Amino acid sequence: MEEPVIEFHLNSQSGLSPYQQVVQQVRHALRLGLLKEGDRLPTVKDVAGRLAINPNTVLKAYRELEHDGLVAARPGVGTFVTRTLADATLAAHGPLRKDLRRWLTKARLAGLDEESIEALFMNTFRNAAGEDVA
Repeated sequence: MEEPVIEFHLNSQSGLSPYQQVVQQVRHALRLGLLKEGDRLPTVKDVAGRLAINPNTVLKAYRELEHDGLVAARPGVGTFVTRTLADATLAAHGPLRKDLRRWLTKARLAGLDEESIEALFMNTFRNAAGEDVA
């Protein structure tokens, strides 16, 4: 059987519940083209074991994704991606990712740790979004 193409992780600092983090990570992977139609998600048992969470939490996340039409469960076989969220802007991701990696390197060289980098990025992102609305 083919290996799953996504590996989940939990961030206790995110403010999101574990189930919401799983949903968000699948959505991000679909948007970035990392998950494609036909890809199999890890089994509920594997995710629950790896993340040390209740299997019902993973099941809830997978059900929400199924309700949104993004995945379909095939009993005894697994849960498979049925739709992607990637669009025509996917081609622009490569150069932007390269720029972002350069910025991350500069931030680390400036002495920022991961939490500080994330805080700076999110604050700047929110402020820029607010400026676009005004």
